[in-house]
Amino acid sequence: MTLPKRYLVTAALPYANGLKHVGHLAGAYLPADIYARYLRAQKRDVAFVCGSDEHGTAIPIQAMKEHTTPQAIIDKYHEITRQNFEDLGISFDIYHRTSAPIHHETAREFFTVLNNAGELETKETEQYYDIKAGSFLADRYIKGTCPNCGFNGAYGDQCEKCGASLSPDELINPVSTLSGEPPVKKKTTHWYLPLNRHEEFLRNWIVGEHGNDWRANVVGQCKSWIDGGLQPRAVTRDLDWGIEVPVAGADGKVLYVWFDAPIGYISATRQWALDNNRDWHPYWNDKDTKLVHFIGKDNIVFHCIIFPVMLKLHGNILPDNVPANEFLNLEGDKMSTSRNWKLDMQDYINDFVKKENGGGGLVDALRYYLTQIAPETKDSEFTWKGFQDAANSELTDIFGNFVNRAMVLMHKLTGGKVPPLHTDALTEADRDMLAQLAKTAGTVEGLIENYKFREAQFEVIDLARIGNRYLQTKEPWKKVKETGDDGKPTAAAQQNIDNTLHICLQTCANLAILVNPFLPHTARKMLHMFKVVEKMLDWENAGKTKLLSVGYSLRAPELLFRKIEDEEISYQVEKLRNNSIRPGATGVPDASTPAGNIAADNDTANLKPQTANLKPTVQFDDFAKIDLRAGTIVHAEKVEKADKLLKLTIDMGVETRTIVSGIAQHFKPEDLTGQQVVVVANLAPRKMRGIESNGMILMASGENGRLHFIRPQEHIQPGAEIN
Repeated sequence: MTLPKRYLVTAALPYANGLKHVGHLAGAYLPADIYARYLRAQKRDVAFVCGSDEHGTAIPIQAMKEHTTPQAIIDKYHEITRQNFEDLGISFDIYHRTSAPIHHETAREFFTVLNNAGELETKETEQYYDIKAGSFLADRYIKGTCPNCGFNGAYGDQCEKCGASLSPDELINPVSTLSGEPPVKKKTTHWYLPLNRHEEFLRNWIVGEHGNDWRANVVGQCKSWIDGGLQPRAVTRDLDWGIEVPVAGADGKVLYVWFDAPIGYISATRQWALDNNRDWHPYWNDKDTKLVHFIGKDNIVFHCIIFPVMLKLHGNILPDNVPANEFLNLEGDKMSTSRNWKLDMQDYINDFVKKENGGGGLVDALRYYLTQIAPETKDSEFTWKGFQDAANSELTDIFGNFVNRAMVLMHKLTGGKVPPLHTDALTEADRDMLAQLAKTAGTVEGLIENYKFREAQFEVIDLARIGNRYLQTKEPWKKVKETGDDGKPTAAAQQNIDNTLHICLQTCANLAILVNPFLPHTARKMLHMFKVVEKMLDWENAGKTKLLSVGYSLRAPELLFRKIEDEEISYQVEKLRNNSIRPGATGVPDASTPAGNIAADNDTANLKPQTANLKPTVQFDDFAKIDLRAGTIVHAEKVEKADKLLKLTIDMGVETRTIVSGIAQHFKPEDLTGQQVVVVANLAPRKMRGIESNGMILMASGENGRLHFIRPQEHIQPGAEIN
């Protein structure tokens, strides 16, 4: 397969009129970032562009709400959104603005080329006019009842309840949002893009050329539009906020935002090229460029029908793919800014990222969960419980646990250095694990190339899962006990230990490469532990088995992720319900339910941290008698004929302890090796099922009786005293 010379990756330009939520992040920006990071790792020529959409009626409407000017609004929200994307690891090559002079110049030139070529037509029509306000009304200044679903708050361009695209004439009982009065019709002249002339081109291009390689939801929506018959669409409007129409006699008219905004991809590319001493023309005019638009499904018509017609008429390349995502819902309902039923990127940053030292692990936890539930083919749902489970049960207990086990055992059994690989002593399990590295790398690559990011991420985590099973099968902590007369492991045992840990460490290095497009902070933290440079993350290294040199000393292991606690999740759910505006909804305050009393609701009362039934007070001197120590689990196995018990072997620094713990229904033995725990070290021994247990592990009981480890935030020396 011949690869394109270059790639141009775009993500939908967000309106600079308010905070953006994680539904936006999951829909367009995170998948685009995964793809762009992968292309960079492949050393391909890629430009990843985006920017704020700063025109259209949404801006002055927000300015009226905040009692300020449109310019102040775009300046405020452009910077907030830009910083939010940066904080959450979205790696744009440029995040531009449609208010920039270079964009005004680009958009006017684009219009002029089409107009001079006769590809636009002018028509005098009657438009809605607010007599009281003395102004023509853009679509967003008109509200009425949706003819499709009956929602009485639909705008003149779209119903935000059913998602249908509308025109003001389709609304039932329209009123002006400026005065609240019914508008009248008044004659005005505008320029139109005659989409009806291009139906055959669009059908051949979308259904014929891309019917099999584009997502079915994209092709289906486009086909529905074309089959319904396309109509000329206005490219100008009567408004005082936007790019002035570059035609004499067009005073008081600006370019329609849907026409101006996608041209922002071109102007952003121009600015990026200027900033980097590059030529922008090949990215938009050379057929060896692969153009990919990442959008949400509400933007399909603009990016698959209208903008391609504009590009074709202007002589530019057409998009190779438009992998549009469906919608991401939140806790059983559609995300809504107007009802405040949303999770803003800023709120997540404030509540999680900024409260951590660097916050990289929690940035990646969000990226991981949003990719896991990405609405690639159908609407999906964000739940806080799902987020917690993904972060704790998969990132921490599978991926993080495998990396930590490998690093801990390497420091304990091979002196902190990468051990050699004894090829003449390889077992079938060893060979299978080595083969799995190349297999997974190939699978992940193919899935990313086809925009199947959910499946690709699953394969990366599954490699860590396979690594955990491999390590549990090999049990190097047992081999170290197979000693000779000198008290050291026999040659065969040492070879087994070396091979196991060598393969595990090479697997960890592969995991860093494969996870980098998805969890970039995690990948770089792993590089730090491995003491290697970022070049190791180049995709050409994926699947290789000699990434970490034999004899090379590695740093002490660091926990890649922390557990998300039940109390944090309860707080977020209650915060969402308290702040939402959902009159009459179950468990949410309405006019008769003050927000301060929401805890009385059945749906939220159980979300409060449980503080009842406290045990009797003890004196400090009694508490001081308890000796708490850090320990590391080096082996875990089930106790025969005891469904709830696990026998744990715990490294306490100067000694190894056996502790029997009733956690078998909450944890798998193979997932526990390498876990750090807090041990009550001076608890009197007791026999359980014939096994003497010397100590107790501290655990916390969360919702539904689920147990959680209490452990140090950072890896510390086994046996260290905890005060």
